[in-house]
Amino acid sequence: MKEIQIGKTQELTVLRESEHGLYLGKRSKANEPESVLLPKGQVPVGTKVGDAVTVFVYRDSEDRPVATVKKPAAEVGEFAYLTVKTVTKLGAFLDWGLEKDLFLPYKEMEEPVKSGQNLMVRLYLDKSGRIAASTKLYGFLTEADAAAFRKEDPFEGVVYRVNPEVGVFIGVCPKGLRPETGRAYDKLIFGLLPPSETFRKHRLGEAVSGRILRVRADGKLDLSLRKRSFEQSASDGEKILKKMEEYGGTLPFSEGASPELIKRELQMSKAAFKKALGRLYKERKILIGENEVTPVR
Repeated sequence: MKEIQIGKTQELTVLRESEHGLYLGKRSKANEPESVLLPKGQVPVGTKVGDAVTVFVYRDSEDRPVATVKKPAAEVGEFAYLTVKTVTKLGAFLDWGLEKDLFLPYKEMEEPVKSGQNLMVRLYLDKSGRIAASTKLYGFLTEADAAAFRKEDPFEGVVYRVNPEVGVFIGVCPKGLRPETGRAYDKLIFGLLPPSETFRKHRLGEAVSGRILRVRADGKLDLSLRKRSFEQSASDGEKILKKMEEYGGTLPFSEGASPELIKRELQMSKAAFKKALGRLYKERKILIGENEVTPVR
């Protein structure tokens, strides 16, 4: 189909009626203009030949081009935060607001997905002209506008790739937007949570928020999920006190513990741990021993 675009919302003209619905197309001088069926159940009341109708065009379960007046979550070339409905031997199927679910092939998955999981995907046309989804977003993200994104600004985004050596890759939503299921985004910005800022496992499709550490010269954003130092210290202190309760009142390690132990137990760096301990000590809430931390009785 040339004049009628698969995967796009467009205004078409009613060319003729049939028992199955209305055939729509572009006005053309050709004897047999290209057309697509708007099924009977989709026809707005009172629509007649010659009227203009705004529709979305996709392919039905039999791979035939078909029009709908329903609005999908996103169009080809856009990003959308969608929910996995089912996973089969062929791939996954996502809810995008139309009768026919959106197909996510295995070859377009960054990693295996599960039913009920939310994913940020990009819609594209496959070699057969069918609309499909991909979680492989890296090559389609946008550089940050230095005027819109600055150091210490908050951000909202979605995890789309995890590499233990490089970090957690995040598609950052345009300024003022947040990840919402069923919503389209015309662009996402390159974001990375470096290993030094990663203190727990992150999953594909996880919605995250935090602050910008740095806007790099190449337009990519270095990110953190932790608050600014003075704010994070108080939060880390509460986490330490809660962990002490879990251990029955005494934390079985102290300032000399390995960074790996601290990260595993408290999801924070050793430097952050020591800073939070110092704050709790000054507040007279704890006593810091060589191998343990105890509460002030």
